[in-house]
Amino acid sequence: MSDVTIFHNPACGTSRNVLALIREAGIEPNVVLYLKTPPSRDELHALTAKMGVPVRAILRRKGTPYDELGLGDPGKTDAELIDAILAHPILIERPIVVTPKGARICRPVDTVRELLPDA
Repeated sequence: MSDVTIFHNPACGTSRNVLALIREAGIEPNVVLYLKTPPSRDELHALTAKMGVPVRAILRRKGTPYDELGLGDPGKTDAELIDAILAHPILIERPIVVTPKGARICRPVDTVRELLPDA
């Protein structure tokens, strides 16, 4: 099993490009198709902790029910934001890559290079 994981949406060009860069580095990552197999509440907490960011930082706005759900309200708690993500996994910004070097949202695409082993 690979020690590199990508939370991937194959419909997203950025996500496809990040996956290609990982593979070009000679790594076959664990690909999590998060729209089909969303992370659990505990996994989301662990992921944001590893990234060192608040839950709000992994929310995607474009093409999601973000506005409809009022997720821009600063009064929303992490628990409420995670409830929304669990109900609508499309709210997860992509792609998120996790390696032994850390975890990040890899936008722009070249950000993934910082997480890959040195050549």
